[in-house]
Amino acid sequence: MKRMLLSAVVLSVILGGFTFAQSEADQFYIKAMQTSSPAEKARLLKEYVSQYAGQGNQYDGYAYANLSILQYQAKQFNTETIGFAEKAITSGKIDDQMKGTLLTFIADINIKTGQFDKAKIAAQQCIQHAATAKAKEAEAGNTAWAKLAGGGHYLMAQALEKSGDINGALESYNQAYMILKAPVILGEVKKIGKTYYDAQKYAEAEPVFRYLAGTGLDSESLTILAQILNKQGKQAEALQMFKDMYAKLKSGSMAYNIGIMLANEAKSNPAVVTDAVSFLLDASFLHPQKSQQCMDIARSLFFSQDKEWNSRIKLLEESQTLITDWTKTINTKFGDKSEDDLTSDERREYRKLKEMIDKETVTLNGLQTQMKAGSGKFDTLVAAAKKRVGK
Repeated sequence: MKRMLLSAVVLSVILGGFTFAQSEADQFYIKAMQTSSPAEKARLLKEYVSQYAGQGNQYDGYAYANLSILQYQAKQFNTETIGFAEKAITSGKIDDQMKGTLLTFIADINIKTGQFDKAKIAAQQCIQHAATAKAKEAEAGNTAWAKLAGGGHYLMAQALEKSGDINGALESYNQAYMILKAPVILGEVKKIGKTYYDAQKYAEAEPVFRYLAGTGLDSESLTILAQILNKQGKQAEALQMFKDMYAKLKSGSMAYNIGIMLANEAKSNPAVVTDAVSFLLDASFLHPQKSQQCMDIARSLFFSQDKEWNSRIKLLEESQTLITDWTKTINTKFGDKSEDDLTSDERREYRKLKEMIDKETVTLNGLQTQMKAGSGKFDTLVAAAKKRVGK
């Protein structure tokens, strides 16, 4: 019985010494974490890992983790910050949430420093960790792990984009957006598309803007997609896309785009002239900067349907010139004389000129009547367009 008591006392002394040593490390860690100055906190944590890490203390993992956090927040995007994060993870003494945070740091720092392959590995680990951690939860719908997975996909997309894998990046951006629904993700995708568009790489830009347009959240992307299709010779699809957009929201730029496309098509297909005129007239009221241009093109297209219109304009101008010239001749030669004062030859000349003027005036009036009728039809279309767009 005495031997057993003696053994218990010895064991108590041994365990008591171990508990004291661990308590000293714990107290040092707690002191470091209670320090308000980030720089001083980092200094004390570095001292902690120097003195106590590797001795089985409970806060080793968190000491490394908080060092990584402090340096990341201070924008120290370097291998030391990554190293602290990796040591925290391998210690096995941090919770799942902290591990997820550190994996995002590792991926992000590697992206910032051009280590894209390492960034992809960390981003994938982040995604897998989120799935594993979520599976442990009693409630399957924990949003924290979904957000972590979304962040992992976003970081993966960044790494893929910067390493030149655009298709892979788009897929990962899509995965991130499906989870996070964050507009910033679509903004990153749009940057890719605009880079291609500005470089006139329309085939590469097309799938990017198709994706953006498919979200239904960016009307500009739909417009750009239609323009891209048009530039690639896919006019029919582009035109239908513009018309669908215009049916939902009547805008000046949309009416202008449709009108110009139809006007170009009308050069070889007169059947679309009526539609072209209609959209151009809408644009003349909805697009102030293009108003006069649209009105002029619409008028030209409308009257181009009348094959005799230009001929009548020419004849009208000729008639007006003749009447003006003959009237000038009469005024010059006979302006200060009455007909009784004229000689017989002058009277014949005067009467002949007067007859020609009267005859040409009949012709002129006839031409003006015909042109007025055509102009009236165009004015009716203008009025209808004004009413249609609510102006």
